[in-house]
Amino acid sequence: MDLINKSHPEEFFLLGFADRPWLELPLFIILLITYPMAMMGNIAIILVSKLEPRLHSPMYFFLTNLSFLDMCYMTSTVPQMLFNLGMSKTISYMGCAVQLYFFHIMGGAECLLLAVMSFDRYVAICKPLHYTLIMNQRVCILLAATVWLSGMIFSVSEATLTLQLPLCGRNTLDHLLCEIPVLIKTACGEKGANELTLSVVCFFLLAVPLCLILVSYACIGHAVFKIKSLGGRKKAFGTCSSHLIVVVLFYGPAISMYLQPPSSISRDQPKFMALFYGVVTPTLNPFIYSLRNKDVKGALDNLMRSIFTSK
Repeated sequence: MDLINKSHPEEFFLLGFADRPWLELPLFIILLITYPMAMMGNIAIILVSKLEPRLHSPMYFFLTNLSFLDMCYMTSTVPQMLFNLGMSKTISYMGCAVQLYFFHIMGGAECLLLAVMSFDRYVAICKPLHYTLIMNQRVCILLAATVWLSGMIFSVSEATLTLQLPLCGRNTLDHLLCEIPVLIKTACGEKGANELTLSVVCFFLLAVPLCLILVSYACIGHAVFKIKSLGGRKKAFGTCSSHLIVVVLFYGPAISMYLQPPSSISRDQPKFMALFYGVVTPTLNPFIYSLRNKDVKGALDNLMRSIFTSK
């Protein structure tokens, strides 16, 4: 099977917020500010996780993967959004295909990574005596590799099938970027097989990981309420609260976008949902994990002091 449809248009016209031109300048400014801010925040998380010996644990190994993933996720969309809002609303077909693959690979991998992170918290709180034995370095690397490989396989297969759909000369996408549900909705002809495939892929990338997260936190909640000391409960909830906030921020919009047939998606829903899980969540993640975590805050303070004292 060819990766792209040979009868494709040369370029796509991304409407974005053309019907609300007053939104484009504020959105351009917001993206211009949040993109470098998110990059710096995620780079800081990666640096402190590598440089601070206290953070050499499975939890921060997976957090480093999340930060790197978020950087790639934003880079696959935000520069093109800025170009779309500030200069031209066109994107080449090849550029659209590349964005489609990268955006969904990162999104699929993040769904699975958040489930792995919840499993790590489950083992740390519910089986603390066996934590280092279960979550050893080999297991962590294997889990991370599985996350990236599975996200790649599921997303590439679905994106490839979507690119085979006939477009019947249509080259206008009512969106800010190239995303699978919008391309399926725009395509002509029989789309039932694609919608079914998307539902199956989303079941494995969204529904199954979310169920695992819910089960993990149900077990964590049960274990925490067995802790007699108030301080112990606070510490246990503190280590999980940041991750739980990120799960809600990411899964909420993703579920509303992907766990329904593309034909039933409203006109503006893809734009706002893509901004939320593609821009807002990756920007907030480093701040959520740093502001609610004493170890990360301490490591960031040490890093900043060492930078300024060296100057």
